[in-house]
Amino acid sequence: MSRQSIRAVAIILSVLLIVAACLFFPRALFFVERAARELRYLWWLVLMLALGIWLTFFFGKPKQ
Repeated sequence: MSRQSIRAVAIILSVLLIVAACLFFPRALFFVERAARELRYLWWLVLMLALGIWLTFFFGKPKQ
């Protein structure tokens, strides 16, 4: 598998996990909706998402 296909699969799985969490845990969906409405909660939600993306793509990357 090429690096691009692995990245695409990781993105698709991440989106599916988020959707599944919102379906199985309605409180999570409520929290995301509330966070989108209230900017004081939104900044750290975006920060957690960015940290997750960074960990997914750059944590195990070999140094060149």
